[in-house]
Amino acid sequence: MENKTSRTDPRILRTRQLLKDAFVELLQEMEIEKISVNRIAERATINRVTFYLHYRDIPDMLEKMADDMIEDIRKILDKDSGNQYVAEEGAWPLLVDLLEHIAEHAKFYKIILASRRTPIFTDRLLKLLSELITARLDSAESEAILADAGIQKDIALWYGSAALIGTIVAWLRKDMPYTPLYLAKQFTLMRSLS
Repeated sequence: MENKTSRTDPRILRTRQLLKDAFVELLQEMEIEKISVNRIAERATINRVTFYLHYRDIPDMLEKMADDMIEDIRKILDKDSGNQYVAEEGAWPLLVDLLEHIAEHAKFYKIILASRRTPIFTDRLLKLLSELITARLDSAESEAILADAGIQKDIALWYGSAALIGTIVAWLRKDMPYTPLYLAKQFTLMRSLS
């Protein structure tokens, strides 16, 4: 029995990155409805046939890009964040890791979340943020606080995830004037007030 690891050919990864970059650049210039496979291929300096080797069409490309985005974010959030400094400062370490990732890939996130608001990406990120907030609300302490305040858990979840994605979008639109750590601390402080 052979031990095979599934590795994607670097040429495939490079071509997909060219296509993704071309798509993001085109989104900066025009509405999504005006983007065609020909335009993406031309911008990526590949031929149209190569595009179809990777994706069925533009909606398929968007779907796969959204899957990749969530996979990248999950990898960041799944790693053990042993950042004791962050925890002592009162910031939510997973939020700091998420914001650092978004800041590192600001061009991509600014286009897909803050300027064009491409629904597939926003919906997927909102779902992921809802899962993170649900995990925080599932503690006995959080449940007791919600019960004492007379707040329904599902409403707290909706509020928290919408506030978080709204804060991230506003931060991107304002060209990230605060560090990820500072923003995470501020968000944590605001959550403790509500």
